Amino acid sequence: MTRRLLILGGTAEARGLAERLVGRPGLRVVSSLAGRVADPRLPAGEVREGGFGGPDGLAAWLREHRIDAVVDATHPFARRMTASAVAASAETGVPLLVLRRPGWRRRPDDDWRWAATLEEAAALLPGLAGDGGRVFLTTGRRSLAVFAGLDDLWFLARSVDPPEPPMPRHTHVVLSRGPYTVPGELALMREHRIDVLVTKDSGGEMTTAKLAAARELGLPVLVVRRPPAPDGVPLVDTVEAAVAWVGAHAG
Repeated sequence: MTRRLLILGGTAEARGLAERLVGRPGLRVVSSLAGRVADPRLPAGEVREGGFGGPDGLAAWLREHRIDAVVDATHPFARRMTASAVAASAETGVPLLVLRRPGWRRRPDDDWRWAATLEEAAALLPGLAGDGGRVFLTTGRRSLAVFAGLDDLWFLARSVDPPEPPMPRHTHVVLSRGPYTVPGELALMREHRIDVLVTKDSGGEMTTAKLAAARELGLPVLVVRRPPAPDGVPLVDTVEAAVAWVGAHAG
């Protein structure tokens, strides 16, 4: 009997989980990508792209494809997809696991300031950057609209795909995909005379170089806290733990 697993997300953890599980006897693995990146890194095995149409659409898809278990390995800030997964799991009775990489840990020599939301970060930024301050914004292309009213600041925005308006009036966009290096981040911040770094607590190793560079340059970092994990859903922070869970629920 073949068991069916749905992996949600295009994160490194989602790809790592698919790589570990694709080809396992008696298990069919389908990875679902949101389709928001033009040229995504594809995981091993079967892939579907695009949304499900909210919780009801996801629940219908789980039933139609007779899915036995779901692993939500989306980005830690993918609130809507996680909420949909929780609701669809509750409606269908399909077991759900949340796989989240650990958040970053502040070092004693880091100058971090915390914001609960992007909106709070935008409100705090003028006081932190000062008049005419230069900001390295690494919160994703879809977040630029939140900072669009800060006309007195200059922004260096980095994203994989080009952002769409609205965005801050003084914005220089760099199209790039990690992983990044500390020397590269140092060079970028020095070239653009950055005064403050804004980021989200995404966790993971691929983007920690910017934090190390800010530390070396003595720059303040404004960090947006990640949303809380959903209540009542098992949570793991490693691919190995997710593999073990799948073995128990869809193995």
